[in-house]
Amino acid sequence: MKATNLNTQVEESIRDSLAVKQENINIVIFPDWSQSEESLILELEQVIKVVVTHPDSKQMMLLIDINGIFEDDANFVLSAVVMNLLIAENLDVTAGCEISLLGNLDEIEWKAIVSRIHARIILEYENLEALKFSSLENIPTYDLAGFSAAALGQLIFDLSNRLFLQKRWQDAIAHYQKLLELQRGDADIYWRLSQCYINLNLLDEYFSTLQEGIKLYPQAGQLHFSLIIDLGRNGCTQEAITSAEKACQFLPDDYTFQILKYLTVPTIYHNQEEIAFYRQRYTQGLQDLIQQTSLKTPQEQNSALAGIGRLTNFYLSYQAQNDIDLQRQYGKLVHEIMTANFPQWVVPLSMPRLKDNQKIRIGYASNYLHSYSGTLWLTGWLRYCDRQNFEIYCYYTGNEPDAVTQEFQNYSDVFHHIPYNLSAACEQIIADKLHILVFPEIGMNPQTMQMAGLRLAPVQCVAWGHPVTTGLPTIDYFLSSELMEAENAQEHYSEKLIRLPNIGVSYPKPYIPPVVKNRSDFQLLDDSVIYLSCQAPFKYLPQYDFIFAEIALRVPQAKFVFLRGTLLKPRLQHAFAAVGLNSEDYCVFLSIPERLDYLMINLLSDVYLDTFTWSGGNTSLEAIACHLPIVTCPGEFMRGRHTDSFLKMLGVTDTIAKNEAEYIEIAVKLGLDPAWKSSIIEKMSQNCDRLFDDKVCVTGLEAFYKQVVETSS
Repeated sequence: MKATNLNTQVEESIRDSLAVKQENINIVIFPDWSQSEESLILELEQVIKVVVTHPDSKQMMLLIDINGIFEDDANFVLSAVVMNLLIAENLDVTAGCEISLLGNLDEIEWKAIVSRIHARIILEYENLEALKFSSLENIPTYDLAGFSAAALGQLIFDLSNRLFLQKRWQDAIAHYQKLLELQRGDADIYWRLSQCYINLNLLDEYFSTLQEGIKLYPQAGQLHFSLIIDLGRNGCTQEAITSAEKACQFLPDDYTFQILKYLTVPTIYHNQEEIAFYRQRYTQGLQDLIQQTSLKTPQEQNSALAGIGRLTNFYLSYQAQNDIDLQRQYGKLVHEIMTANFPQWVVPLSMPRLKDNQKIRIGYASNYLHSYSGTLWLTGWLRYCDRQNFEIYCYYTGNEPDAVTQEFQNYSDVFHHIPYNLSAACEQIIADKLHILVFPEIGMNPQTMQMAGLRLAPVQCVAWGHPVTTGLPTIDYFLSSELMEAENAQEHYSEKLIRLPNIGVSYPKPYIPPVVKNRSDFQLLDDSVIYLSCQAPFKYLPQYDFIFAEIALRVPQAKFVFLRGTLLKPRLQHAFAAVGLNSEDYCVFLSIPERLDYLMINLLSDVYLDTFTWSGGNTSLEAIACHLPIVTCPGEFMRGRHTDSFLKMLGVTDTIAKNEAEYIEIAVKLGLDPAWKSSIIEKMSQNCDRLFDDKVCVTGLEAFYKQVVETSS
């Protein structure tokens, strides 16, 4: 933060010294000073005349780059220009805009002023070398006629948008605010200004900007949508619902807001009673939504399609209850909407016959074929694929390619990158005549949910990237894990449950760096007992908050480290106060943007506390790779049994609790008994490789694929 402030101060000082003020509309030109004096004077006369006669010239500053000429010589040329305009045109330049010379600026100086330059006027003869050095090639440009017609607001708007695209949020805010002072603006300006605020984590300003924009533009769906979604994300559930109801009044034909009105549930619950209240509300709301959904006209069909293309019912499953009935109802609704829009893609498909030496074609479709927790495990299925019998097709529908994307491409026989184009992705999958289509997750990404509501292959499966039944009639199998599922697990799934060997996935062993930081780098004390609790806030249910306080009562040196924001703070304050403790003495909320720092926290911690009812997946696997002891208590559903299965596969079961009381006992013992903790670490270290790069589950997966193709042919 100090470095950022220092950089800002330096930039401000440079701007002041160069007279590039924020309140001015700053226009720059790059004359080619090597041309003849006559041509130079003529071109500068044309430019200065256009700027000086502009209706808003008094608010402008014309910046003239003088790279390639001495300042005295440049002043001599400008004096001639000013005199010519006064004599020939009776134009007093001094009554209009200011003119300033920019002499041989270095890279730091150009960087300091770039956020305040609104436009460049294109000259017939330009100093291209100086222009390239300035890094201003991408600012808005105008020829003389275009600049004459450009309104002041347009100049500010263009600069604001450029700064927005460059993610220079603070600078963009200043210019958007200036624009709104000059004119009313439009809904898009309010939305862009709000995005600047949220990227700076200025939530009060973010929400007030959206609300102000909605007052002026009540039919601006983007403003309503952002307001509702982020009120919900920040724990303001009732405000989000109220805002959704208001949006429905202004936009009654927009299905998006019908979904939000009826199906919004909290991202985080303040108490256990809220879970029952909002589940009942969702149950009734889903029935109301289904009854009110009409798909008779093309407009209704398109609106419903757009609505389910913006949202999923992701947060429902964090209530720790059996969602099969509600998911079936929602899945049926999604399927009906997709059927109304794409009737050609819902008919049953026959299994393609396998000719001699022909391979089974398996497709994997996801928005997340990049470094993402819900699909990272999938690389192992592809890496260890039996290439003699299977041909792999990947369909990447997102657009954040990275090194993991390249892995997916390398492991694929055919790789299609079709970002954000539902129809094109579906057409390609149909054209490839797959035997089996697998969605690594369904429920996190709206477009994936839409695709999964169609029939794009004879057999369609979902894996546990989002470990909840889809409820979709078009998904045939749920690919799970024999170690994660309870005996009665089929009761939790609308799909046929397939229990693959071990943990069901071949997770690549993470690279764990050497310990290059210490606790003081994270403002943590060496003598603290560090309990890492790093799940997203919505995985923590309020009925388990007391566990942290109970551990703290028995481990006075305990520090509980949370990494995903501060939404849990009020609940934890209440839980600790109930036993006479101050949560601020024990709870630490860190922001860890870099992966290296995240791994360092794992390596520097003493104990990892798994969440109840929704267990850690990638986070637990990475903690195990760091040999960090984990306390877990398996839940009723597969989503609460991930870590339990990992530890069983490791053969390290001493830290698996049967209930809450035992969970506390284990956590306390790990914190107070160094010898026992060391024995757990030693066993984890010895057996760690059992868990990663498992080929047994891949063999089981491919045996399932073969059986399905044979029985369906």
